[in-house]
Amino acid sequence: MNLTEIVKRRYSTKEFDPERKVSDKDFQEIKSLLRFSASSVNSQPWHFIIADSDEGKQRIAKGTQDFYIFNEPKVKDASHVIVFCVKTDVNEDYMLNLLDQEDKDGRFLDASLKQDLHKARMFFTDIHRYDLKDAQHWMEKQVYLNMGTVLLGAGALGLDALPMEGFDAKAVDEEFGLREKGYTAIGLVAIGYHKDTDFNASLPKSRLPEDEIFTILD
Repeated sequence: MNLTEIVKRRYSTKEFDPERKVSDKDFQEIKSLLRFSASSVNSQPWHFIIADSDEGKQRIAKGTQDFYIFNEPKVKDASHVIVFCVKTDVNEDYMLNLLDQEDKDGRFLDASLKQDLHKARMFFTDIHRYDLKDAQHWMEKQVYLNMGTVLLGAGALGLDALPMEGFDAKAVDEEFGLREKGYTAIGLVAIGYHKDTDFNASLPKSRLPEDEIFTILD
């Protein structure tokens, strides 16, 4: 695997081939990336809605009407569409649920380590909740880390993908009752295979030069 070749190959797909579907095996890999992505203090403040049927994609496409109509065919023609949702609160009950899962997974050699982790995690979480008052923004950062992981992983699998912020989050929240469940949608990722007519597939990559973005310390 050559990561440089992968990141140069991947791009934001503008037209998906509706006749080509991602295999169950490959999409299981995508689900693993969603589940095992890194997050600050292992907070995992996310939920994902996945659609691969026409009916499911039509429901997500309710967020691509009116001003966002340009994204409707990308949602409908892709093989799979993922709605990235972020929690609207990370209270202590949620953190205790995380702690119990870590315990079940064998993360603690003794009970004192479990309690130490809980105190440390609540300390950092409370900095964002009460001192910086940016808890929602902090949680969103974790979801975007996840999105980046999925985009790179899709490229490694030879799949095409498109991240989208151009959608009506309120419409998607209402369609799936997300706010009542303690979540809100913040992004979509469409995954599949591009059409031969996708203009963006053949355009060269454009990035700022190394000497402009890197400072190498001696």
